[in-house]
Amino acid sequence: MKSSRGRARFGVLVPFTNSNLEPDMAMMCPEGVSLHFGRMGGYDEDKIPDEKQMHGLGAADLDEPLRLLMGVKPDVVIYGCTSATLTHGLQFDSALAERIRSSSGAKTVTAAGALVNALKTLGTRRIGFASPYVKAINDMAVNFLDDAGIRTIARSEVDETLDNEGQGALGTSRVLELGLRADHPEADAVVLSCTDMRSVEVLSQLEQELGKPVICSNQAMVFQAMQMLEIFEPIQGFGQLLDQVGTCNQHN
Repeated sequence: MKSSRGRARFGVLVPFTNSNLEPDMAMMCPEGVSLHFGRMGGYDEDKIPDEKQMHGLGAADLDEPLRLLMGVKPDVVIYGCTSATLTHGLQFDSALAERIRSSSGAKTVTAAGALVNALKTLGTRRIGFASPYVKAINDMAVNFLDDAGIRTIARSEVDETLDNEGQGALGTSRVLELGLRADHPEADAVVLSCTDMRSVEVLSQLEQELGKPVICSNQAMVFQAMQMLEIFEPIQGFGQLLDQVGTCNQHN
């Protein structure tokens, strides 16, 4: 049986309606690492998670959820929402990570920053992008990645407007389809963005069908947290990024 404690602690801040980040983290968690979660608000669960709602989440006060999470003294704090900082921009994402790091004393990972870290670690410059977001957030995501030096040359979006529950309930067959539609012959990798989309479960199948790396928010966060703690044992079954963690060097 895999040990679930004793080596390190991941403290994860998760949007309060998110139903997939916690089970995803449990599946990918390295040997001896324990997981500790704190839920955060700043948006209306009954409204569509559009750019205004996610902008509000990104700007929400983290003092109380972070204070409670720090009760377990995590080694790494993970900010588990991608769109919350995509809607503010690259500089905001970096500043948020620094604020969390300064107030907590822990190493810090953000979901959007982890995507950039993973893509740069793999030497990726051109991607296909897929998400369950509204179009306006996808536009912001493309600009965010472009500012980080990563060009989006193909894009895949859901046909309908999904509420918070709908994003989390999107089935793996739909996620697989989104990923396949995001591919382009000139793309170095495909990105599946959103911590509440069931991307982790289809990473290996997508990579087999596309013949290239597939990066998703939750996988990228685990990867960067492992880099920061110098945990380099591969984690099998969740894409090339974690399969090859021992041979990848952090870019920053």
